[in-house]
Amino acid sequence: MKILYCVQLTGNGHVTRANELIPEFKKVAKVDVLTSGNQNSLEIKEKVNFKFRGLSFVFGSRGGVDIFKTILNLRPFTFIKNVFNLQVKNYDLIINDFEPVSAWACKFRGVPCYSMSRQFSLLQKNSFNKLKPKLYEFLILKYFAPSINGIGFDYKKDNSNNFYPIIKSDIKRKKVINKNHYTIYLPSFSIENIINFFSSLDEVIWHVFSPKINKPFKKENLSFFPTDYKVFEQSILSCKGIVSNAGFETTSEALYLDKKLLIIPMKNQFEQQYNASILSNMGIKILLDLKQKRLDTVKEWILLKKSVKVNYDYSYKSIIEKTLLDFNK
Repeated sequence: MKILYCVQLTGNGHVTRANELIPEFKKVAKVDVLTSGNQNSLEIKEKVNFKFRGLSFVFGSRGGVDIFKTILNLRPFTFIKNVFNLQVKNYDLIINDFEPVSAWACKFRGVPCYSMSRQFSLLQKNSFNKLKPKLYEFLILKYFAPSINGIGFDYKKDNSNNFYPIIKSDIKRKKVINKNHYTIYLPSFSIENIINFFSSLDEVIWHVFSPKINKPFKKENLSFFPTDYKVFEQSILSCKGIVSNAGFETTSEALYLDKKLLIIPMKNQFEQQYNASILSNMGIKILLDLKQKRLDTVKEWILLKKSVKVNYDYSYKSIIEKTLLDFNK
């Protein structure tokens, strides 16, 4: 059996799932790996057989996706060429984690594409519609990487096609402690915005991780670090709480580690708006932006003693079994 495992590199959640699941799939099949996009700080551990530019969202500096730069970054003719050149018929099973080149190659050639993503969960439960998305947001969700069959990932498991978040094996093996610092990961905000806001909370030690810097430095009560994941991992394992955007990966890890979580969902990012609504219902505090009037909300969060309890320990073998069962139907 030959599998093509396809990964979107906009965001670390896709990469984490690939790093955990590809070794499991290799136990039962020959697996080639395809990637596209370029907005990730984690690396794929497996050999990549196909690497495409694909389609990526570009993060801005004011808390959201920069629509203008995202459009400028598109290379439609390159994308179409890659779609038509990709020989998906050479594989028995195409597994797709919100990756557009392989999804559209499958659609044009009439080859089944099996989705394995956070986005598939949103579509299957129809939950996204409850937020009354803008038309373009719904179209992106449905047609960015189209697929009819698959499984999804969510903070809660409420049907057989839905699984809890996948947590890195490295995280599960490490010891969790609480030191005096708080960890910040807000890649859609500029360094200036972060300094202006969080330096006002001078009674707190902040570790700030950002793709916008190349070397560590310190400014008042904030220590800044590039997005080296090993350093980031050490920080979240030992922090008192985590401030992040509403990406599925970081928020899931914070919940798993039993850390206090404060989230600022990215603007113009439909998935993060949905994640924020679910997390809010679970008891997580939400911040809309980094305006000075939000400082009291952060101060209240710092004083909180309780975190939100979850249990995301489960065998990923169940995902492989579900996938192969669906494939053999």
